Amino acid sequence: MVSPTLSNIYLHEVLDQWFERDVKPRMRGRVFAIRYADDFVMGFEFEDDARRVMEVLPKRFARYGLGIHPEKTRLIDFRPPGKPGAEPPSFNFLGFTHHWDISRKGKPYVRRQTRKERLARALRSINKWCRINRHQSLPEQCRALARKLRGHYNYYGVIGNGRRLDEFRFKVICLWRKWLSRRSREKKLNWDKFNHVLDRFPLPRAKIVQSGNA
Repeated sequence: MVSPTLSNIYLHEVLDQWFERDVKPRMRGRVFAIRYADDFVMGFEFEDDARRVMEVLPKRFARYGLGIHPEKTRLIDFRPPGKPGAEPPSFNFLGFTHHWDISRKGKPYVRRQTRKERLARALRSINKWCRINRHQSLPEQCRALARKLRGHYNYYGVIGNGRRLDEFRFKVICLWRKWLSRRSREKKLNWDKFNHVLDRFPLPRAKIVQSGNA
């Protein structure tokens, strides 16, 4: 794809080098920036540092004929919630929702889960594929759906995201059953019969393939 390639080349000078060369030395505390194509997140130890960069960032982009997305660009106080039951801060980045959670040892950590909108989009794609390809043989459908599930696990399979992976797999199974039931005018494929199909043509279970640390 051309757009991500051009974004990486162009924004390397506009953002990456500028952040390392001009921003970091002027900050009071620790800072970092993570960018993929034209999406990026910056972290600051002190709020006043964040506000200083937030003020100059639109000017920096404007120098190169670029603009900041008004709805996606915002300051977030991303610290662990201080009070029990308080709504934890969160933000979306690269298909994940990042938010604070408490580990089994009682310590706060940043948890990443599949963004709900991305999950819905992936299921719409699966639904369309099942509808179009419902007349293919069961082995062919199983192989294709297994590849799609593994691709999903390879990207979203991070620690703390197991429940969303299980949800995705279950809904893929439901969609497969729905469209197999519509292959003919025969009686609807009930779960007992479909479970026999799954025994012969199983779909891969959710798998954690990487750590949960950003």
